[in-house]
Amino acid sequence: MTRSIPSALCAFAFLGLAVSACSPTVATRGNMADPDRIAEIKAGQSRREDVADILGTPTSVGTFDQNVWYYIGQKTEKVAFFQPSVMERRVVVVHFDDAGVVREMKQLDASDGQQVEMVDRSTPTAGRELSFLEQMLGNVGRFSAKDARGRGPGR
Repeated sequence: MTRSIPSALCAFAFLGLAVSACSPTVATRGNMADPDRIAEIKAGQSRREDVADILGTPTSVGTFDQNVWYYIGQKTEKVAFFQPSVMERRVVVVHFDDAGVVREMKQLDASDGQQVEMVDRSTPTAGRELSFLEQMLGNVGRFSAKDARGRGPGR
């Protein structure tokens, strides 16, 4: 009977570890702008400085138009070793006029995005591929006695 108590405790401890390992991990990345804070920004009234004070530094600024600011954030959930799933994604796009006043503001979510399929091809390069052994032994015999004596530049 005394042997069954430690084995039962070990089984419960293992079961507790297994259950806790399956609890999801939630991660927030980027700038998940609060809707109440976004409502403070008014088109035609708010300036660049106001937007920066309310939402913070933009995640990105338009590449071809410096008058467009992007605030990008997403919340993901990951269980154990599985790929994370996106729970929420929010993008706030703020357009300014040349005077720095908010002209337009749009909010986008995950439904506005597009899935991009990655290409698994690789670009061929000139030459040939070396095996691990060829890479390790490739320099054997390539050094001269002059190099072994430590003659450096200027000697």
